[in-house]
Amino acid sequence: MSDNHIDRKVLSDLQEVMEDGYLYLLETFLSDSEERLSQLHEAKDAEELGLAAHSFKGSTGNMGAMVLAELCQQLEERVKQRPLYGIEDLINRIDREYAAVRQLYCAERQRILIG
Repeated sequence: MSDNHIDRKVLSDLQEVMEDGYLYLLETFLSDSEERLSQLHEAKDAEELGLAAHSFKGSTGNMGAMVLAELCQQLEERVKQRPLYGIEDLINRIDREYAAVRQLYCAERQRILIG
């Protein structure tokens, strides 16, 4: 698993703590992340966007997706500044990073299922 996207130590610690609940944690994170990403895209104003970014930042950070958490942090800070132009690029970067992270978490889920 690429250390560029996910902190393996965080996942290893989570697996140790969660034991049999680790697979459920991975699955919950994956489904929850899809919903949080939708909230980012559907936000109607800067406040909604900031809240969605904050929420996504917390869950991704807890799961070891540090680059994604950092991008969400940047978005959360960016929406506090006016005007909001330029945030589309940041949201696109979040989308791309999430796509990479999602593949890695799906592979991790597969590893647990097979293991």
